[in-house]
Amino acid sequence: MTISSRKAALAAVLLASVAFPAAAEPVFNRIASFPVARNLPDDKDKLSATSAEIITATDDGNTLIYSDSPLGAIGFIDITDAKAPKAGGALMMDGEPTSVTSSAGKALVAVNTSESKGKPSGRLSIVDVATKKIENSCDLGGQPDSIALNKDKTLGAIAIENERDEEVNDGKIPQMPAGDLVVFQLKNGTVDCGTIKHVALTGLAGVAPEDPEPEFVAFNGLNEIALTLQENNEIVIIDANRAAVKTHFSAGSVDLAGIDTKRDGALKFTGEAKAVPREPDAVKWLDDNRLVIANEGDYQGGSRGFTIFDKTGKLLYESGASFERAVAHIGHYPESRSGSKGVEPEGLEAAKFGDEQYFFLLAERASVVGVYRDTGADPELVQLLPSGISPEGGIAIPARNLFATTNELDLGKDGGARSHVMIYQRGEGEKAYPQIVSADKDGNPIGFAALSGLAAVPGKPGMLYAVSDSVLGSQPTIYTIDASQKPAVITDALVVKRDGAPAQKLDIEGIAVAADGSFWLASEGYSERLVPHALYNVNAKGDIKAEIALPKELVANEIRYGFEGVTIVGTGDDATLWMAVQREWADDEKGFVKLVSYNPKRKEWGAVRYPLDRTESGWVGLSEISAHGDSVYIIERDNLIGDAAKLKKLYKVAISELKPAKLGTELPVVKKTEAHDFLGELKTATNGYVLDKLEGFTFDASGKPYAVTDNDGVSDSSGETLFFPVELSATN
Repeated sequence: MTISSRKAALAAVLLASVAFPAAAEPVFNRIASFPVARNLPDDKDKLSATSAEIITATDDGNTLIYSDSPLGAIGFIDITDAKAPKAGGALMMDGEPTSVTSSAGKALVAVNTSESKGKPSGRLSIVDVATKKIENSCDLGGQPDSIALNKDKTLGAIAIENERDEEVNDGKIPQMPAGDLVVFQLKNGTVDCGTIKHVALTGLAGVAPEDPEPEFVAFNGLNEIALTLQENNEIVIIDANRAAVKTHFSAGSVDLAGIDTKRDGALKFTGEAKAVPREPDAVKWLDDNRLVIANEGDYQGGSRGFTIFDKTGKLLYESGASFERAVAHIGHYPESRSGSKGVEPEGLEAAKFGDEQYFFLLAERASVVGVYRDTGADPELVQLLPSGISPEGGIAIPARNLFATTNELDLGKDGGARSHVMIYQRGEGEKAYPQIVSADKDGNPIGFAALSGLAAVPGKPGMLYAVSDSVLGSQPTIYTIDASQKPAVITDALVVKRDGAPAQKLDIEGIAVAADGSFWLASEGYSERLVPHALYNVNAKGDIKAEIALPKELVANEIRYGFEGVTIVGTGDDATLWMAVQREWADDEKGFVKLVSYNPKRKEWGAVRYPLDRTESGWVGLSEISAHGDSVYIIERDNLIGDAAKLKKLYKVAISELKPAKLGTELPVVKKTEAHDFLGELKTATNGYVLDKLEGFTFDASGKPYAVTDNDGVSDSSGETLFFPVELSATN
C-alpha cells in the first residue's frame, strides 16, 4: 500500500468515526468490565498480583476461562448475563498457565513447569469446568505457549516455545533446547496422551534455524496449522493430520513511513524506519487460504501493524503505519514506546458475526483493539475499542454477538487499575468510543495525550481549548476542540514556545483566556525534575511573553502537587487569576488546600483555604477551577480507579467568598456547594472502570459545561480519554 493511499485510508477512518452513517450499521460497544482480582482465592492477599492473559469460552458461550500466570491459576467468569459478569473462582494449576482453550465442558490448559529456561518442561492439563477439578495431565516435553483446537475439536496443537533467556548473551539466539510443535487428538474434550506427536521445526528459518521459537498456533478448516516462530521471523504451515511440515516462509520486513521514531516527549508522525522485521506474535486464519499476523516484534523487529499472507507466503496486504496512525487519532499512541516498537500489536481474534467476517487486533502498548472488516481484499478498519491496560487475548462468541478481551497488567499494589476482562456486544446503535478524536495537520495526525485543563474559546459556542501536561515535555501544547461534533474533534494544536523553540520544563495543568486573547497557563512544578511551579502568559502565536514565579511564601512550603487549574475572575485592573492547588502543602492543615490568587496588574498574591472531603483510602485533591457567573467551579476527586473510586465531584464556591488574605497570614476558609457528582456517568460512559483523573472542566461561550479525563499518555493507563458535556441541574 502506498503512503498516499494509507493517508487516504486514514482520512476515511477519521471521517467515518466523526460522521455517523445514514443507515445504522451494527457496532461493538463495551457492556461490562470484570476485575479478575474478584476471583482471588480466600487465602490470598487482596492485592496479590493477578493477570488475565489468554481467554476462551465454553461451547455454550456462558463461561469465560482465562489463564492467570502470576497467580498460577485459571479463572472462571459466569457471563450468562453478559452485562453483569459474576466471579466463578480460580483453580490453582501447580505451575504457570500459559494458554487455555475449551471443548465439551473441559478446559485444556497449557502449563509451564520449567525448572529454568535451560531446563524447560510443561504439561497439558484437562479440567472439568463444572467441578473445577483436574481430570488428567499429559507431559509435553518442553515449555508450552499457545494452544489451539481445530474446528470440530478433534485435534489440538501446542507451541512448545522453550523461550530464550534474555539475561543470557543479551538474549541473542540460538539458545538451546530448541522448541517444537505438539499435535494431539481429543474426543469430547478428553485428550489421549498417547496420541501426542512432536513436529520438529529446526532447519527451517533463515534466522537461527537451529533454535525455533514457536509462539502462536491456529487451525484452518482443512486441519492445517499456521505457526509463528516470532524471534525467527518465520511462519510454518503444518498438516495436522500427518503432524508434518507442509511449507514455511519468512514473515519478511516492512519499510515504515509517517511514524514517531523518537522517545523525546513529543508526538511527531514524520519519521521513517527501513527494513523492519515483522516478527509476528499472534496468527489467525481468515479462511482456508489466508492468514493474518500481528507484528509485535520481540527480538530485532516489530513493524507496528499487521500483514495478510496466503498460505504459500504470498503477500496480500500490509498495513504499514496505518493502524498506529489511526491509534494516534484517538489519543492512545504511547509516546514512551516511540524508540522501540510503538503500539506493539500482539493479540488477534477472527470470527464471523452474521454475514460479516471480522478480525480483532490487540495493541499491547496502546491498550486498544482495532476491529477490522475482512473484505477479501484490503481490510476495513471499522472501530477502535477501548480496553484495559495491555490487552493480551481475545475471544469472539458470535452466537451471542459477544467479544471479550483479557488485559494483563495489574497495578493494584501501586494503587492503579487491576487486570480486567472487558466484554463487548455487537448491535445497532452509536459508537460509545472514542469521545474525542484529532484531525490531520500538515498531512499527519495531531498527536494528543493527557488532556488537562479546559477553557472556552471566547465568542465561539462549542469551541474549547485544552492543554497537555508533562507527558509531552518537549511539546507543550494548547489544543483547539470542536465540541459541536460527535465525537469532538481536535482541530488544531499550538505548541508553547520559549525563544522560538518548544518550551521545556512545563507541566501545564490549567488554561485561561485573557481579555486581550492571550493565554494564562498554570504549570505544576516538580522540583526534583527542575520543573518550576509557575504561571505563564502566552500570546496567540504560542510564545511565552511572561513567566511568573511563585513568591517565596509559597515556594518555601511547596510539594510536588501544585497548580491544577487557573481561571480569571473580574475585569480590567481587577482581573485576578485564581489557581487551585491540588493537595495540602507543608503549611496547610490536613484536609485543607489553597486557592491562590494573583493580580497581574498589581502583582499581588493572596489565598483562601478550601475544605476537602474525606475518604477512607487514597488521597483527595483538586483538579480544576473554572469561573462562570457568580461562582467558581472546582473538581474535587480522589486518586483511585475502578471499584475503589469513591469521589469525583464538582463543587462551586461563590465569587463573593473569594476574599484572599496575604500569604503567610491566617487564610479564610471558603464555603463550597456540591454542583455535580461525576461518579455515575464515569461508571456508565463506556461501561469500563471509573477513570481516576478527571482533570478538566469549563463552560463554553454559550454556558454549556464540558469535562475531560487525563489518560496519562497511556503510561500505566488504559489510555482512554472521556470528553463529554455535563448536565448540571437548573440550580447549579
